[in-house]
Amino acid sequence: MSRPALLPRTAPFGDAERAHLDAALGSTTALQRAWLAGFLAGLDAAAGVPAAAETAQPAAPPRAAEPLTILFASESGNSEKLAGDIAKLARKNGFKPRVVDFADLDVASLAREKRLVAIAATWGEGEPPARAVRAYGELLGDGAPRLEGVEFGVLSLGDTSYAEFCAVGKRLDARLEELGARRVLPRVDCDLDFDAPAAAWIKDALKALTPAEPAGNVVSVDFARAAGAEAEEAELSREPVTVEVIEHVNLNSSRSDKETIHLALAFEDGAPAYEPGDSLELYPENDPALVDEILAATGLQGDAALRQALLAERDVTTLSAATIERFVKATGHVEARRLIDSGEARAWIEGRHLIDLIETYPAALTAQHLADITRPLPPRAYSIASSRREVGDEAHLTIAAVRYATHGRDRAGVASVHVADRIRTGARLRVRMKPNKHFRLPKDPATDIIMVGPGTGVAPFRAFVQERRASEAPGRSWLFFGDRHFTHDFLYQLEWQEALEDRSLTRIDVAFSRDQPEKVYVQDRLWERRREVVEWLEGGAHLYVCGDAKAMAKDVRATLVRAYADVRGLAPEAAEAAVAGLERNHRYQQDVY
Repeated sequence: MSRPALLPRTAPFGDAERAHLDAALGSTTALQRAWLAGFLAGLDAAAGVPAAAETAQPAAPPRAAEPLTILFASESGNSEKLAGDIAKLARKNGFKPRVVDFADLDVASLAREKRLVAIAATWGEGEPPARAVRAYGELLGDGAPRLEGVEFGVLSLGDTSYAEFCAVGKRLDARLEELGARRVLPRVDCDLDFDAPAAAWIKDALKALTPAEPAGNVVSVDFARAAGAEAEEAELSREPVTVEVIEHVNLNSSRSDKETIHLALAFEDGAPAYEPGDSLELYPENDPALVDEILAATGLQGDAALRQALLAERDVTTLSAATIERFVKATGHVEARRLIDSGEARAWIEGRHLIDLIETYPAALTAQHLADITRPLPPRAYSIASSRREVGDEAHLTIAAVRYATHGRDRAGVASVHVADRIRTGARLRVRMKPNKHFRLPKDPATDIIMVGPGTGVAPFRAFVQERRASEAPGRSWLFFGDRHFTHDFLYQLEWQEALEDRSLTRIDVAFSRDQPEKVYVQDRLWERRREVVEWLEGGAHLYVCGDAKAMAKDVRATLVRAYADVRGLAPEAAEAAVAGLERNHRYQQDVY
């Protein structure tokens, strides 16, 4: 029989803290407890804290923790991480937080909330994250509930390189107000370097949502200090590490018009405990030739410290309306101001980079001006293409070099071309682990899986197959892969053939778009195999999609809806509901970019 708890639930500690104290005190003797009481009193005396008898006040009646719902819409995991940070701080300040993923949200339930915090990421050109589409659409639709009596605040994450910066957070903020909820603090829109503004907003949000009368027996918290401590703790657990490149292989043939690098990285102190589906953030450097062009255009080519900062620390490619605003503020450039005032800035920046702005609107710039105009150079996340069970203290990445031309100038992806052109075997890179718990193999290894990954979208599925081989998973696995040409672009072809032989891969269907007059894509192969695909899914299979979000992922989903309608004879609405059910049950998972 378990002993009763020593500390009452009204004690000024969280549940976990109270449990730890109970466990520690439960085995102490009377002498030990007396010593501990004296020791703690001595600590207070040394710190100048008045004795309890001098400050005793009538005990406030116990009061239930205030409920707080924290809603997040996340694609890369940043919104979800911030939701967890808010929950930790809210719990310490007497709230009873509940964290809800948009993917799992029952929109009708929002009418029963008292306090609501929403953290919303914007994906691509103003779209919600893939897993948030259903609930987001319902909330914006005519059937959304009235929310009178709900207090709310919205934190918005986005990327100023996109025209529709933080569009989802903005629409969500306006919609909650339209439905009758009361905004208790202004929305904050964060760019990629969101840590500082997000921490400040969290502090303000919890203050604004705290009831006027403090709850009895609840410890007061210094929000600024707590928020900083939580953020520091979280960052320390995700510190970048330096790795060595031990393999650098172009997976495409020499006759391909593409270049896809297989990168094997070795961790000196042991690879972090990543799982198939996780990503690795790579810290790149800018193209030295581009940096030198910027320095020449600004007349600052003699500043070695500035050159190093522009190479490794500042984003010198992204051009956005916000960049032009900062440029005008720094320089007072009249013509650049007219570009903004005319409303033509968003159209003008399309396909252009910072160098175009500097050359088109010459101005006297200083090193400080460039620091003010640019933002920190962010890391790029790539799906891990390996399983630790098979590769040990390594992690593999699959990176396609991005090259194109616009407005008479050659352009290049910052990280991808850094890897393709300036990194070789033996080089060292900084990386940081980025977990993705929403893109995971089924817990039951006997569950069948269907994987759709054209191009570099096949990377996590290489990890899936390696993991299933190492664990001897009995479930079937089916891969749909696509690229341009069979002869030149069949990434990891020999590995898939070996996997078919050892049965770690049950079957593979391929689509090479340019090997015939009419282009064929993975969604076309899905449609051709629709009866078997639906049969697998009705038998409990999980379906995974990785790759392009703008077209491929949408086309794959639309094809699956059509497949259900055709195979099961369903109306379009019922077929849509069937696929939405797979998503809600986490049997349809996407990792798209």
